[in-house]
Amino acid sequence: MATGAFWEGIDVRGQALSCVIIDKLPFTAPDDPLLKARIEDCRLRGGDAFSQVQIPDAVITLKQGVGRLIRDRSDHGALVICDNRLVSRQYGDTFLRSLPPIPRTRDLAKVSQFLADINEEHKNDAEAS
Repeated sequence: MATGAFWEGIDVRGQALSCVIIDKLPFTAPDDPLLKARIEDCRLRGGDAFSQVQIPDAVITLKQGVGRLIRDRSDHGALVICDNRLVSRQYGDTFLRSLPPIPRTRDLAKVSQFLADINEEHKNDAEAS
């Protein structure tokens, strides 16, 4: 469990973190004063605030959250994004394209097996040490 600080401020390396679950895309709250000002500025310039301000900001924040999972080459884990807007909204593809080229699935059994496999791998590594 985490709050907004998770997106930028936590550094957990190795097997201590093997799964990051993101419940929803990290759009800034619409009542945020800075966001309101940026939206107004965009509109005054004739732009589309959602596609030019809100989506890019949320993409950057999502990438920061995803970065909590893989901190170095030896890290392994599963990223679970529960927000169905990734597949139900046209802008979902923008978010998916921003992520590293990793295998994707909507099959919970595959995710469970992957996590079991990396847990077993960590266990074997610990026994060999």
